[in-house]
Amino acid sequence: MMNLYSGTTCPFSQRCRIVLYEKGMDFQVIDVDLFARQEDIAIINPYGRVPVLVERDLILYEPNIINEYIDERFPHPQLMPPDPIMRARARQLLITMEREVFSYIDPLEKNMKTNLKVADKARQVVRDRLIEMAPIFIKQKHMLGEEFSMLDVAIAPLLWRLDFYEIALPRSAAAPLMKYAERIFSRQGFIEALTPSEKAMRR
Repeated sequence: MMNLYSGTTCPFSQRCRIVLYEKGMDFQVIDVDLFARQEDIAIINPYGRVPVLVERDLILYEPNIINEYIDERFPHPQLMPPDPIMRARARQLLITMEREVFSYIDPLEKNMKTNLKVADKARQVVRDRLIEMAPIFIKQKHMLGEEFSMLDVAIAPLLWRLDFYEIALPRSAAAPLMKYAERIFSRQGFIEALTPSEKAMRR
């Protein structure tokens, strides 16, 4: 059985939970309070972070690597495109999103109450990137077209936390993005993957 060590409020852990629930497979989620158990996680992840996936003697600890492993090991429903060209494009987009959007999540979370200037700068970058992304969803249902994919998994936790992060998007510009978000939030896999702490993040 797969064991996922997961932070109850960690957006990167949420990605992995979504994939596991989308697959409908047999697994166990082990909730981790990093404030209390950081040393325990450091034993299996040298970076002391979640998520961490453990299956027999295999230990994985980067969310994109974890999710691709799960997708290849349990290919139904497939979350990475079957075509090599489209799969390469999906990986490229994931890397772009990591660098241009998700890299600002940690500084935002860590500085929300301590360094408002840093937090505000991170909010502004994320806000601008999401506004740039919004027109995609006028013409297509998901990030890569009609099918739900790993890119949708990656961005869903951020969209869920917009209120929590105090990121306000202009209604007119962001309307297609927010309609897309509601479609993602209504998926059974997304709903089942939410922790009680995550449910409380959204008003």
